[in-house]
Amino acid sequence: MFTLPRELAPLALQNKRLIYGLLFRASAATLLEVARDPRHLGAEIGFFSVLHTWDQRLEHHPHVHCVIASGGLAPDHGSWISSRRTFFLPVKVLGRVFRGKFIAGLKAAFHQGKLEFHGHLASLAEPRSFTAWIRVLFRHDWVVYSKPPFAGPEHALRYLGAYTHRAGISNSRLVALSDGQVSFRWRDSAHNNKKRVMSLPVDEFLRRFLLHLLPRGFVRIRNFGFLANRQRAMLLPLCFSLLQSAPHLSTQGPQVTRPQTLPKCPHCGGTMQLIERLTPAQLLNRSPPCAQGRAA
Repeated sequence: MFTLPRELAPLALQNKRLIYGLLFRASAATLLEVARDPRHLGAEIGFFSVLHTWDQRLEHHPHVHCVIASGGLAPDHGSWISSRRTFFLPVKVLGRVFRGKFIAGLKAAFHQGKLEFHGHLASLAEPRSFTAWIRVLFRHDWVVYSKPPFAGPEHALRYLGAYTHRAGISNSRLVALSDGQVSFRWRDSAHNNKKRVMSLPVDEFLRRFLLHLLPRGFVRIRNFGFLANRQRAMLLPLCFSLLQSAPHLSTQGPQVTRPQTLPKCPHCGGTMQLIERLTPAQLLNRSPPCAQGRAA
């Protein structure tokens, strides 16, 4: 996950298309460059990135989630190079390369007159002020976070379902609307992800929600490397072929299917059984009627 520092958030709100596009390009170029380095992985990787602009409190927090294959194609495309199970790429190196690429892109946009400055940012339109402001962004490391590999395809699908097609807040987090206040649940990452309830005036809740509207036509899920649209048809079958013929796979004995662990009920602790899967449309049709429409 690549996160922009908080100093850039106001500028991003005034230049959404440019800043969010630069966030995609800089983070992708960083991953591709560091992965190609033989000191790290030495391979051409493939991944897709998803833009999010919010945090748990609906405040502006631009970042991209990148889901990456745990390995890549050798430079000659003749073999598959697997990463170590407990390590992929160094996050400190990623953070510094990402910072350099993003700021270089920001400077180029400024000199080309593509950046807009309004309100309290108007003074940054002057070159000296902009240069001084840019210098502050080099004073600390930028945050790049890496998670361990998925435990299996079901976990991958669960992650993708939660992070790809979603808005800033889901209906399940909404608690109440009363006395002109909207109450919703949020997870406090600073205190061991403790669940809390926040209440905001309706106007403030709507203001925060509308911060995350994207420019018309902006693509928030993008593919890179061997998953890029221009290369996927040729390189993805090659990846499958190389993975099937990799020595560490062909020498393995018969695969043992482990019994799937069934989820437990969070209330009684009993084992939960899957009865039926419902689509969103089916859930809507089965939802209970509104309180106003119920018979007395």
